[in-house]
Amino acid sequence: MMPTVLVVEDEPAILELLKVNLMDAGYEVRAASDAEAARELLEDALPDLVLLDWMLPGQSGLAFAKDLRARKRTKDLPIIMVTARSDEADRVAGLEAWVDDYVTKPFSPRELKARIKSVMRRRAPEAAQETLAAGALKLDPVTHRVTVGDRTVPLGPTEFRLLRFLLARPERVHSRTQLLDQVWGDQVYIEERTVDVHIRRLRAALEPFGQDKLIETIRGSGYRLAVPAH
Repeated sequence: MMPTVLVVEDEPAILELLKVNLMDAGYEVRAASDAEAARELLEDALPDLVLLDWMLPGQSGLAFAKDLRARKRTKDLPIIMVTARSDEADRVAGLEAWVDDYVTKPFSPRELKARIKSVMRRRAPEAAQETLAAGALKLDPVTHRVTVGDRTVPLGPTEFRLLRFLLARPERVHSRTQLLDQVWGDQVYIEERTVDVHIRRLRAALEPFGQDKLIETIRGSGYRLAVPAH
């Protein structure tokens, strides 16, 4: 599953340029021309990152960023502000709105893609399109292959997403609710025990390769992926 970028930009030519370059870099792109349209898309599903123009019709990008940070559902969304405003005071205002990065127009597509990758690596590591590993277990999000040494581990799509999320956050304990929100999506309403079913399937798939004990159950809290000692 490709990482998703929501581009909020009201200039059609710039929007098209961004879409072409981001799709070429392997991202799924959703687009909105103003904050209101962006808010509707966010209600449907959360992207992995928001690329937000400062000067928008209606609510400004800066005000929209502050609004996103004030809401529980969107407070942790990675946001990059794109703007022609280069004054230091403007950059400070953007960063004070908890924007993760700030790109000034004109910018090169190469620079923008590098900044997106950097922010995703910090804020949403499983979306950064880089190989994740724990000991001999490796997951390549580009080819969708999970391997142990030179052997391929067969995984269903849900188990793949679950493993990717856990590998990106080793040693951190995640509750069933957190896993449901992050792996299945916060707009999908299913029972918490569904997580247990897929954890069992993931362990069963890893067992023939001696990797099943990486997935630990933390009684009363949830699950974590333990990094093997060297």
